[in-house]
Amino acid sequence: MRWVLGLLLVLAAGRLAAQEVFVLNDSVPERNFMPYELTFYRDATNSISFWQISAHNFSNRFQQHAAYQNKDFVPDASYWIRLPIRHYAHSRKVWMLEFYDQTIDYIEAYVPQMDGSYQNVVMGDKQPFRQRPLRHKNFEIVLDIKADTMMYYYFRVQSHAFADLRIGVRSADRFIYYALNEYFLFGMFYGMILIISLYNFLVYLAIKEIKNIYYILYILSVAAYAMSYDGVGFQYLWPSHPEWNDYAVGVTLCSVILWSLVFTRRFLSTRANAPRLDRWLMWMIGLRSAWFVVEIVFLPHLLTYRDIEIIPLSLIFYTGIAVWNKGYRPARFFVMAYGILFFGFFIRALVYFNILPFTTPLHYSLHFSFVVEMLLLTFAMGDRIHILKDMRDRALRRIIHQHEVNMQLKDKVTRELEEKVRERTLELHEKNRLLEETNIKVERQSYEINQINSLLDLDNWKLKNSLKEVLNERLLEKTMDYRQFQTLYPDTLACYRFLESLKWQEGFHCRKCGNEKYFDGSQKFARRCTRCGYNESITAYTIFHSIKFPVEKAFYIAYLAVVGNKDYTLEALAAQLDLRVNTLWGFKHKVIERLLELEARGRRPHASRWEEVIIDQGPADKRLHLSTTKTVG
Repeated sequence: MRWVLGLLLVLAAGRLAAQEVFVLNDSVPERNFMPYELTFYRDATNSISFWQISAHNFSNRFQQHAAYQNKDFVPDASYWIRLPIRHYAHSRKVWMLEFYDQTIDYIEAYVPQMDGSYQNVVMGDKQPFRQRPLRHKNFEIVLDIKADTMMYYYFRVQSHAFADLRIGVRSADRFIYYALNEYFLFGMFYGMILIISLYNFLVYLAIKEIKNIYYILYILSVAAYAMSYDGVGFQYLWPSHPEWNDYAVGVTLCSVILWSLVFTRRFLSTRANAPRLDRWLMWMIGLRSAWFVVEIVFLPHLLTYRDIEIIPLSLIFYTGIAVWNKGYRPARFFVMAYGILFFGFFIRALVYFNILPFTTPLHYSLHFSFVVEMLLLTFAMGDRIHILKDMRDRALRRIIHQHEVNMQLKDKVTRELEEKVRERTLELHEKNRLLEETNIKVERQSYEINQINSLLDLDNWKLKNSLKEVLNERLLEKTMDYRQFQTLYPDTLACYRFLESLKWQEGFHCRKCGNEKYFDGSQKFARRCTRCGYNESITAYTIFHSIKFPVEKAFYIAYLAVVGNKDYTLEALAAQLDLRVNTLWGFKHKVIERLLELEARGRRPHASRWEEVIIDQGPADKRLHLSTTKTVG
């Protein structure tokens, strides 16, 4: 039994020797533990509890992973970290643990107590900011043990995206110094963005170029992305809404890329300087917007995936180089700015893959790159204005020189023109004299022509009247054919004018109320009563009411029915008038009924007064006729 116990003590001492125990030494203000220096156990099932982890028989599962890199992190898995720390009672400093990554979803810290129990502290960006033990953008735990002892601190880290497992142990005074400097640099960074934005807004008010607004939106998007990435946004902008942390980085990064593409098109004038690259930029804007919609709606876990942004940034950088090679001078600072930005991304990638050591300057290399890029882009905007001003001045000088040359040419041309004007004036005087003589002859001839035209007009009028008289005489003597009839009633307008003079020759009388005043109705030649509003069309109360064929053809059919011409059969007349036989027969039958009605009254129309068959009696006229008949009887 003694041999077994001794072997177990040796093995335990070996395991303890394998783990680096951090000793709280007042002369060493801080110690940063990299992920490959920590001992941790990865729980892919998320089913192991703290009591299982802290059990003695589980301790041999905690191992150091010397080859661990950030790319080896498995999302949504639980990483149990065990950190041994030796405390000393004589330490006069307050010590604390700190997780640097502000984007970790959940951190469960199990802090040992003097009585052997563990205090559970829950942290992470899924918790409201006010629940943090210290109101700082990082996650801190104060070590409150004043005794000569070694304690094991356990942490469970779980995140849906990459999480930096680095843990820092530092004294409170070192933390205060570091935090104040960090927030001071943050203030300078965001203050520079605010100042540059205000400067460009004032420039926009002065020169009214929309590219300044695009640049302001771009650098404000950079500020929003940086605040989302380093945790300042969660601390100051949405501390009570931790659910926004899942979307803030992706949304702001998409905004940075889109406004960068839009600003590139406008600043480099790619539509004029590089049309093919301009189309590529337009396609990239559309594709990046579509991919953002897909991420938001279907794949929100990909919002933090930043490697894809190398494609639009490379296109922007290539476009700047191509436009610069074509001689567009303002692109030089633009290329330098995005070269610095690419360098910052490259340094940050080397730190991510553990190729470069983690230091504060390297960690914030991207922030420094953004600052330099914004300054260079501001220089580029100013340089563009300066170049445009020089081009304007040169153009103005060329305009002034050309104006002087033009004035000299103008004076020379003026002198030549004056001489030619004098020559032309003499020629014009002679021609005017000839023109006056010609005008007198033309006026005399015009007077003679007008007199001849007057005589011709009089003869023409007499001829037309003679023709109408002849046709009227033939109307009384012999039946006219349709072509001759069209001479009197050539179209619908002539027929309606004849109906108007025939129907209302004694004035308008409303058939509803007897009013004699009217105004134009809703149809042409219609009349509407001014009292009751009754609208009477031109064909109402005539045999032409509701006919479905041209009224001039109906006139001819009525004329033939009154004359009683037997020369035409229904089929021949229908063919001549281009009507159906049934339609022709129906209307002719209507005219014959009207003739019978007039014969019953003793008024048989003849060819000389065939128009009597047109007007039909309205209801009021018929009642008046019946009452007169009864009285006479």
